[in-house]
Amino acid sequence: MNDRILIFDTTLRDGEQALLASLTNKEKLQIAFALERLGVDIIEAGFPVSSPGDFKSVQEIARNIKNATVCGLARSLYEDIDACGESLKVAEHFRIHTFIATSDIHVNAKLKKTQQDVLDMAVKAVKRARRYTDDVEFSCEDAGRTDIDYLCRMVESAITAGATTINIPDTVGYTIPSEFGGIIQTLFNRVPNIDKAVISVHCHNDLGLAVANSLSAVQQGARQIECTINGLGERAGNCSLEEVAMILQTRQSLLNFETGINSNEIYRTSKLISQLCNMPVQGNKAIVGANAFSHSSGIHQDGVLKSKDTYEIMTPESVGISKNHLNMTSRSGRHVIQHRMKELGYMPNDYDLEVLYSNFLALADKKGQVFDYDLEALVFFDQQKHQQAYYSLVYLQANSGANIIPTATIQVEVGDTLKTATEVGNGPVNAAFNAIISATGIDGLEVVDFKLDSKGEGSDALAQVSVVVEYNQRRFNGIGLATDIVEAGVKALIYVLNNTHMADQIDQHKQLNSIKVVNIDKKV
Repeated sequence: MNDRILIFDTTLRDGEQALLASLTNKEKLQIAFALERLGVDIIEAGFPVSSPGDFKSVQEIARNIKNATVCGLARSLYEDIDACGESLKVAEHFRIHTFIATSDIHVNAKLKKTQQDVLDMAVKAVKRARRYTDDVEFSCEDAGRTDIDYLCRMVESAITAGATTINIPDTVGYTIPSEFGGIIQTLFNRVPNIDKAVISVHCHNDLGLAVANSLSAVQQGARQIECTINGLGERAGNCSLEEVAMILQTRQSLLNFETGINSNEIYRTSKLISQLCNMPVQGNKAIVGANAFSHSSGIHQDGVLKSKDTYEIMTPESVGISKNHLNMTSRSGRHVIQHRMKELGYMPNDYDLEVLYSNFLALADKKGQVFDYDLEALVFFDQQKHQQAYYSLVYLQANSGANIIPTATIQVEVGDTLKTATEVGNGPVNAAFNAIISATGIDGLEVVDFKLDSKGEGSDALAQVSVVVEYNQRRFNGIGLATDIVEAGVKALIYVLNNTHMADQIDQHKQLNSIKVVNIDKKV
């Protein structure tokens, strides 16, 4: 029987730290549901003590996720651990993950403490966490650069204190596979109570070795891999979930490991997180990149036509990449839409069929034929509309061309009031943005990033605009979708405005005054 490797996903914690703008609570919950469908064992939902918003999002995820363990991160401080316990206690089963730095450079330069001080803090933190749950994980931050004797002492002490999972992070991506695997092997050889805990690894990709280091570690006895979708994370990112999952599946006969990952959900989860996080996936990315299953060379194409396994070691279908078998046009009925959504992995309660069908018909009239990626985009953007819509677009007209000044007229509903404005700009999108800002009267709003992407192929493809806006020293991300680029941009900005309004409401009412907001070093 193959050994089971636990998959610990930290997309919502380490992954989110790398984004230009924070995710909304609704978006975090949407990602958590996708990770649950994917089959991850542990979802690290966030850092509850960091802010009231993070506390609330971790709490919502803990309340709603049933088939995975929900985890919160805490420094080795009582206030952090208590925030974790309070936010997670609504879950059926949860984990508290506490950490402290152990390398000399961190102990001396950052913590300014002795090794014994740090060890004592770690032991106290683990014991505090055990008051809330018997599922406690302890991490030795920067273990890859930690003195091995001290690392062995720290691991033994944390297990004795009650830690049931010990995480060995290569926090700065410094080690190479033989070296990192050697650290794990040494721990198994020298720590007398090592059999009382699951050994986990959390590898960063600064030298491009996160996946290789993680695999080396499991070959030496580690049984949990901490990773993220699309390799998101601090600096160069984390170990990529889709890569380790498919390596363990594709080379199972050699490695003798298995996971609980439903590989058919990989591509859809990757696309969802790329879209929500405004982090495009590079074309040549393994497993989920646009070119991962493409063949350009004539020799390769000839081989694949004769037998796919000549140049494909796994099938596109194995990671959830499928092709349309039914043409979807304005003549298609609801049953076709339901059938395609089921094949894409959506449950009936994941979307409103009547709303989806209405939006589908409108798009089909514009495009002629609708594809799978169009359907998923329509579902995603319909879900966005269900946020608190204080601002909504009523009317848009933009004029642009050679030798004329670009102008735009916008009418938006602000609460219960209609506001209208006409402005000029250096292009139709800029003019429309100026008109929105003028109509709403919002001060201090600055668009710091604007990206245009094509959702599909050909000149009739849907335009997706992603914007990052700075407002009140915070950044907000918004995405808009339409067949018209200006309309897509306007929808993206309207979405941002609703998020800023929601943030203002939270700031005003301070629903979670009992949780202290502190300045945090979030790296593990």
